[in-house]
Amino acid sequence: MPMLKPGDKAPDFQVTAHDGSTVRLSDCAGKRVLLWFYPKADTPG
Repeated sequence: MPMLKPGDKAPDFQVTAHDGSTVRLSDCAGKRVLLWFYPKADTPG
């Protein structure tokens, strides 16, 4: 998969939100989206 460049349209994907719900990028069409990761957030180490 090629790397995205600034201004490229992101491919559709889905993630699990903090409340356990599933969010798809396509559900946010027309909105600005910030994807924030917490590495090891749900692990003991």
